[in-house]
Amino acid sequence: MAPPTLRVARAATDLDALLPFYVEGLGFDVLVRFMDHDGFDGLILGHPNAPWHLEFTRHGDAPAPPPPGPESLLVLYLPDPDDWRAATGRMARAGFAPVQAANPYWDARGRTYADPEGWRTVLQNAAWTT
Repeated sequence: MAPPTLRVARAATDLDALLPFYVEGLGFDVLVRFMDHDGFDGLILGHPNAPWHLEFTRHGDAPAPPPPGPESLLVLYLPDPDDWRAATGRMARAGFAPVQAANPYWDARGRTYADPEGWRTVLQNAAWTT
């Protein structure tokens, strides 16, 4: 049995404001953009052949819920030092500076960034192991 495709979805306030962070900074592609799908506008971001996506939706003028606490993280493991340096450099060129992680574990081998709505992503220079 093939593993399922993972989609992480959340409400957002300003879809256009998120694009520089996720596309220019993190290097994701816009896989789908939709307008007024049953009253929702949205973006689906990721990489074309990856088994995961991020979805951001906005419904009319309804505000998005507030971001979670600083320990609710999206973590991207980049074990190759050159890939990690390229990713953190891309974030800097896109205008995003690291923020201090709430848990010092993430600052030891990674950098944490907050998107325009306060949601945090860690670029971790390590391989994920079980």
